[in-house]
Amino acid sequence: MKRLLSGLSLAVGMLGVFPAWAESPPTAPTMVLADVYEAHFDVTRYWVSEKFDGVRAQWDGHTLRFRGGGLVPAPAWFTAHFPAVPLDGELWIARGQFDRLSGTVRRIEPVDAEWRQIRYLIFELPDAAGDFSARIQQMQAYVSHANVPWLQVVEQTRVASHAELKTRLDAITHAGGEGLMLHRADAPYVTGRSDVLLKLKPWLDAEAVVVGYTPGKGKYQGMTGALTVEKPDGKRFRIGSGLSDALRRQPPPIGSRITYRYQHLTKNGLPRFARYLRIREDF
Repeated sequence: MKRLLSGLSLAVGMLGVFPAWAESPPTAPTMVLADVYEAHFDVTRYWVSEKFDGVRAQWDGHTLRFRGGGLVPAPAWFTAHFPAVPLDGELWIARGQFDRLSGTVRRIEPVDAEWRQIRYLIFELPDAAGDFSARIQQMQAYVSHANVPWLQVVEQTRVASHAELKTRLDAITHAGGEGLMLHRADAPYVTGRSDVLLKLKPWLDAEAVVVGYTPGKGKYQGMTGALTVEKPDGKRFRIGSGLSDALRRQPPPIGSRITYRYQHLTKNGLPRFARYLRIREDF
């Protein structure tokens, strides 16, 4: 019975719903969060890496947890030989494979063959001493000693100018990547949103809550034409671009948070050329 309740608690925890009989909601681990890159930042002070479109996960030395605090239901062998120190990184398969990755890591009963495709790419050592340059060396040492093929350190390089950074960004996005991350070389470990960590992408993204639907017309008759969503500031707008036929038949439920992409804001504070990306899941 105890095992049954534990399993059900994990399931509802991943859904963000906790009935009275379930265990307390998980506590989300504290993490460093990226600010948005702007041209006034001195790029020579930063290490640069690819921004991987994966699932954020933090290893506390004993367990692997999602950004929202829930346990990652990984096979025991996946983490069996991880270092006994905190690690922060992304579970990742390949560029353009987020949906497949998400489906795999959400399964309460892990499928070994699917997890064999996943890597844990680490980019930070929570609470470690020294600046980021020193922590890169520490991460490399830990991973080398662990000798686990799917445990890897994110490659970090330097750039000499904004022009070189733009060239790097173009190369990554043309190859199907999402963008770049910049981590200040002299920064101690911090948590929360800070300019010690920056993200750079060819588009902007944000979150909104689904509050309604617009009926489809023409070939989308009988399906959802667009989502009506609400920004944190209360402003509402519609998103129709980026919705697959499957999503138009079964759209994200009312109240769910989605991530969307856009180019810039209008003078009224609404996103131009908004495009649906995915349901936001903190697991």
